[in-house]
Amino acid sequence: MSRAFVKEDDSEPPQDFRLPDEDSPYYAEAAAWALIHGADGGDTRSAEKATGYVWGEVMLVPHVEKIMAEAEEAGQDRVAQLARRFLRAAQG
Repeated sequence: MSRAFVKEDDSEPPQDFRLPDEDSPYYAEAAAWALIHGADGGDTRSAEKATGYVWGEVMLVPHVEKIMAEAEEAGQDRVAQLARRFLRAAQG
C-alpha cells in the first residue's frame, strides 16, 4: 500500500465511518465509500478496520467502478483518482 494512504500520526482520533448494519444490502457500497473517504483523509487503516475490507478488495470493485464513473461525471477529480487507485490495487 502506498504510504500516502497510511496515517502515521496516531494523535488524532480516527474518522467516524457511519455504516449500515453488515447484513444491509447497502453495506458493501457504504464500505467502498468509507475506504475512499479514509484514503482521502490519509487514514485507510481506520476505514479498513471499520469496514472489515482491505484497500483493493475485489468484492467491492463494482461499487468503486460506480463511484468512479459518478465522480468523473460530476468533476470530482480527487474521488475519481482514489477510485482508480483502488481499482489498480484490486487487479493485484
